[in-house]
Amino acid sequence: MSEKFKILTQFIKDMSSETPNVETYLYVKEYLKKYSLNIEISSKPLKNRLIDVNTKLMYKDNTESKNKAYFEINYTSIIKVDDEVKDKKSIEKIILCDVQNKIYPNLEKIFLNILTDSGYPGIKIEKKIDFEELYKKRFAQ
Repeated sequence: MSEKFKILTQFIKDMSSETPNVETYLYVKEYLKKYSLNIEISSKPLKNRLIDVNTKLMYKDNTESKNKAYFEINYTSIIKVDDEVKDKKSIEKIILCDVQNKIYPNLEKIFLNILTDSGYPGIKIEKKIDFEELYKKRFAQ
């Protein structure tokens, strides 16, 4: 099966690594494994069957702790959807699944490098994101 889209370009739109002070750094270094990874995917149609797809990863502490660091990357992919793709559901699957499966390995590597370069080496994202499964759950009604 051939792909029904082409990624024209990808880039980091925005990134953030926030550790407010030394006390927070020391605390977070100890508890970073308890942070959770969240993902948000949004898109905006452009001209000529081009779509701006934004994939945002956030790694954060969801507890009530005062000592928190915050890490985020907003990664943009500009895609061109083939002319034969007409229905909204197919386009949604391309954006939420197919594009994500293609870009995520590189995005995860970049994000882990940001964490490492922010002073938190050795962090691994244990649970791999299954975009197909997320897509099915979202539309299983």
